[in-house]
Amino acid sequence: MSYTLRGRVDSRLAAALLPLLAACVLAALVHAWWPVELAGLMLGVGLALDVLVYDRVLDYQPGWLAVPLGVLELLLTLAAADGFSVRAPLGPALAFYGGSWLVAQALGHAGFPLLRLSYAEDGGELGSSGPGAAALVAVAFAAAGGIAWAKLPPTVHLAQGVHRGPLVITRRENLVGERGAVVRGGIVVRADGVTVRNGSVLGGENGIDVEEARHVVLDHVTVAGAALDGIHVRRSQVTIRGCVIDSPAGWTQGIDLSFNADKGMSMVEGCTIVGGRQGIVIDSSGAVVSGNRVSATSLQAITMTEMSMGTIERNEVVGALGAGIVCDDQSECMIERNRVSGTRADSSTDALSQKGYGIISNYKATAELADNELLGNARGVTTFAGAVVTDAP
Repeated sequence: MSYTLRGRVDSRLAAALLPLLAACVLAALVHAWWPVELAGLMLGVGLALDVLVYDRVLDYQPGWLAVPLGVLELLLTLAAADGFSVRAPLGPALAFYGGSWLVAQALGHAGFPLLRLSYAEDGGELGSSGPGAAALVAVAFAAAGGIAWAKLPPTVHLAQGVHRGPLVITRRENLVGERGAVVRGGIVVRADGVTVRNGSVLGGENGIDVEEARHVVLDHVTVAGAALDGIHVRRSQVTIRGCVIDSPAGWTQGIDLSFNADKGMSMVEGCTIVGGRQGIVIDSSGAVVSGNRVSATSLQAITMTEMSMGTIERNEVVGALGAGIVCDDQSECMIERNRVSGTRADSSTDALSQKGYGIISNYKATAELADNELLGNARGVTTFAGAVVTDAP
């Protein structure tokens, strides 16, 4: 097939119609916009390649070349999805791409030639149907965009000054703290799709409490002086990034994510946590703990326990008393590229797990280690009670 530039564009747009309609239906079924976003990225990547690469490089395009070009477009689409933070689950996203590719091949090799007998001689051009396909694609994206805009959650601005808490959020919304905004007594989240951004929380039993909610984002919040947990998450799925938590002495924890195993993976990244008995606790949950700095804890700095599963990577643990990073109680942990320094033994107890180990795998847990840096700890890496430590492949 020797495509003209218009033929490539016409064929691309017409072949995108059915996958785009399927994406709109799928978005309504799963209550998420990633199918439409993915369809848009696929179309955008394909059109860019048609105009900038294929038309200039491929004077003639044999049928077999569809496979390597499809792989190229898949890789570029995945990269674009990552760059634009399209949160598409990998398996369904690959299935959607594969189905869309098959539709395009069926139309290109059989459908379009039957609908327009001069399709091959015209270099893939579809005549008056080409602009019509472009218009339908534009209308579909415009309609989806309008619906998405209409469904955006309201944004509530928290003004500078001290606000009496606890603030209880029971609807989908964005709570944005202005510079100098402080909530005294805590924030409670009890709704899906809530974002809390900026602002500070002072005191309260738990600084920020997330209960029975999904798709909650806590972005660059500061918590100080909470009586129990700085951030307390139960039966929920959250993304926590850029937080700062100062925990007082006593039985306190910086971040506690517990009993969320069936809610999907959570994320804790880029936070700074100082003090408390434990810095970050992942209990019966799936989570990625990445790029955090935890210091001056008095029991364990980062803990993944009670059949949890996840990754502990690129964190810095400094000056912990007792233990640095712990994979415990039948959990499966990938512990990679962390820096653990200055872990001290707790002389007030005879517990072996508190003897200043940088990394511990305990009670039937499996810890997979790779490229961790241990400096100046009382002890290095150990296992207890049938636990396992392996090297990452």
